[in-house]
Amino acid sequence: MRNGMGSWTFVIAFLCFMVVWAAANSVLYFGGQNGKHGFDPYPYILLNLCLSMLAGLQGAILLIAAKRSDRLAEAKADLDFQHNAENLLRTRHIHAHVAAISEHLGIDVPEESISLEDLMDLPELNPDGGHAASLTPGT
Repeated sequence: MRNGMGSWTFVIAFLCFMVVWAAANSVLYFGGQNGKHGFDPYPYILLNLCLSMLAGLQGAILLIAAKRSDRLAEAKADLDFQHNAENLLRTRHIHAHVAAISEHLGIDVPEESISLEDLMDLPELNPDGGHAASLTPGT
């Protein structure tokens, strides 16, 4: 329902409905015969009541949609955290294998080539860090 009310189709259809309502009641009001007038004469009190109820309903729908959107964003953040934790474990596992292979081959590889703090000091990853530097050595 939220997607339907938040579309141009709904806005145009609702504007057409209000114009037809006002036109029909105005024609019946001014052209009424034998003292009969439109079912909702000029101040359109019934139309105003319907519009007020619609506004209240739309407000509730917007709040419900916002809560749902918040829940979806929270679930996505939790999923991202889980993926990041899994990838960190996989990376550490691969790093341990590389260290074991390099030890077996007699190659000296540092325990940690770069730390998270070193990565966060890079200007590309730190919003407060001035100009962008190249990641390739010697440039």
